[in-house]
Amino acid sequence: MLIKNLLSSIAAGAFLACTIVSAEQSDVITLSKDNFKTIVEPEKLILVEFYAPWCGHCKALAPEYEIAATALKVENIKLAKVDCTAETQVCSEQDIKGYPTLKVFKDGNASEYNGGRKADLIVNYMKKQALPAISDVNVENFDTFKDSDEKVIIGFFDDNNQEEYNTFSQTAEELREDFLFGATGQKDVITKAEVKPPTVILYKKFDEGKNILEGSFTKEELTTFIKKNSIPLLAEIGPDNYASYVDSGLPLAFLFYENAEQRTKLGQEVESVAKEFKGQVSFVYIDAEKFGQHAENINLKQTWPAFGISKPEENLKFPFDQSKEITTEAIREFVTQFVKGEIKPSIKSQPIPEKNDEPVFVLVADNFEDVVYDATKDVLVEFYAPWCGHCKKLVPTYEKLGETYANVKDKILISKMDATENDLPAKATFKVSGFPTIKLFKAGDNEIVDYQGDRSYESIVEFLNKNALNKVDLDVSTPESSTTSESAPTTTEVAEEKHDEHDEL
Repeated sequence: MLIKNLLSSIAAGAFLACTIVSAEQSDVITLSKDNFKTIVEPEKLILVEFYAPWCGHCKALAPEYEIAATALKVENIKLAKVDCTAETQVCSEQDIKGYPTLKVFKDGNASEYNGGRKADLIVNYMKKQALPAISDVNVENFDTFKDSDEKVIIGFFDDNNQEEYNTFSQTAEELREDFLFGATGQKDVITKAEVKPPTVILYKKFDEGKNILEGSFTKEELTTFIKKNSIPLLAEIGPDNYASYVDSGLPLAFLFYENAEQRTKLGQEVESVAKEFKGQVSFVYIDAEKFGQHAENINLKQTWPAFGISKPEENLKFPFDQSKEITTEAIREFVTQFVKGEIKPSIKSQPIPEKNDEPVFVLVADNFEDVVYDATKDVLVEFYAPWCGHCKKLVPTYEKLGETYANVKDKILISKMDATENDLPAKATFKVSGFPTIKLFKAGDNEIVDYQGDRSYESIVEFLNKNALNKVDLDVSTPESSTTSESAPTTTEVAEEKHDEHDEL
């Protein structure tokens, strides 16, 4: 049965290419409060999309979701959807905060869907969910199993390797959403694979074809081995695989191109460098026509071709000088210096204002540390974006707040920073993922307290009275313009507002 399921993935790929979606014959089940529990709870495995008809990302997902639903019928895996604008009770019970939200239900128990939004990625993800964390591998199915997916991990063990098998099993359970795991103790299979237990082999359909981890290993060593070697030497990056690159823990070297000719030329120049630094830096192509704005995230101008390295988890950026030509020698020298720690990260900053005497203090990257980490004062910071509608609505309230605290700036400072034009400092232990984001940096040890209340004048004043280390007596009468409050937008709302015209990684 296992082999039948695995082989069907090949057939599904061909099936996806020729499927025509019919609105009248949808394979996606429509759920409501009347049938949600009766349909979802009995299923061993079902994927449910919670959506809103007006949501742009939901509209983009719809045809892919339909194709995946049809392809998964042969696996008896169902896909369903809930219109949250009509079924508010269901979506409230499921704690839906943004659209689209996808959840995997197993016997009625929900978990987060962490796969991509293309049909083939949905299909592959759900098939992995249907399989056990570790499949049994024997001499009959060995060849078929190791070739059944883009990346397959097989562990070879004998009676003396119980500790390694336990580690392998724990790792498989954690990584099962991204990889297919198998294990064997059969001597015939071990002989055929030409290995000595304990050994783990990562079989892959790219680059060198396989990677081998021999001898005893810890969970951390096995996880690092899998994540680093599952990344292609030089491949295309996009929204569906960006997270897997970040998850590998390696710095990302981006090659921005705007046409096929540029892409080919860049590959010829950089491929040897990518091989030289494999396991230290991941090299990727990125289509500037689709994702050109991402260059600004690495402090590059939108002129092509371009090259830059980022450490996403640390939010550090290392742009390659765009006045220089991208050649093998230049990139090798740049990456060598980067790996040795000889290149300082680039910090984008607006100029420090010559005058900064307005009620709301203007922060930029170049004065952030001096001002915000001043131990003598509490500093309230609004991280905003000029295009953000919620930020614009907050302006009169926030300016009134600045006026209220204007005479006690030495104790409590009200400030703001354009987060699209200024990077966070290298020492920052926090991230800004939506706008506006408001944080209080307390006097003394600079403890950070996130503001999560509504955006009314009274609520922010109450927050400062409660959390600021410095206590002050003020006239905090409510201004007429700030009596209305507004709840914080969801991450999805921020994404919808920000990316109407451009895709994002």
